[in-house]
Amino acid sequence: MHEPGDERIALYDASGAQIGAESRRVVYARSLWHGSAGVLLRSGDGERIFVHRRSDDKLVMAGMWDCVAGGVVDPGETPAQTARRELAEELGVTGVALTPLFSTAWESGPGTGLGSGPAGLRAHLFAYEAFWDGPVTLQESEVAEGRWMALDELRALLADRSRPFAPDSRILAERRLAELP
Repeated sequence: MHEPGDERIALYDASGAQIGAESRRVVYARSLWHGSAGVLLRSGDGERIFVHRRSDDKLVMAGMWDCVAGGVVDPGETPAQTARRELAEELGVTGVALTPLFSTAWESGPGTGLGSGPAGLRAHLFAYEAFWDGPVTLQESEVAEGRWMALDELRALLADRSRPFAPDSRILAERRLAELP
């Protein structure tokens, strides 16, 4: 079995074009541009968002709070395929419509849990939204705990800087929450 850092992921250029592949370990160590897709999972009435804490042994952003099912784009995979795969893997949700929200390039800068490269993490985030009222099944290897949160409760969590939040998920959540009542 391969180590998680040996997995090959899609490389992107700064403008957002997929240009090749490299091991996850090298991407994180050299701050190479890569792609990620994330799905904001909302309840059917739109009043709650599923929020979870990442497992403590993740390669990056370990133990941080997160509100998207997401991950890196695999070589040859589209962001939408990644979003569907990650939603199924992390939360056990399949067969839902994904609505594209936006895409954006982001850089974390160096910091604890943000890769070992000089610029931290550098990725193109492809953001999606889905609605679901069915069961959520957490992937134990990636998700330590999770639950539904009301929109205002998530806003409070994001405002509490003492509780580390995954930077890419923060971008998606803050932008989407700003559009909602």
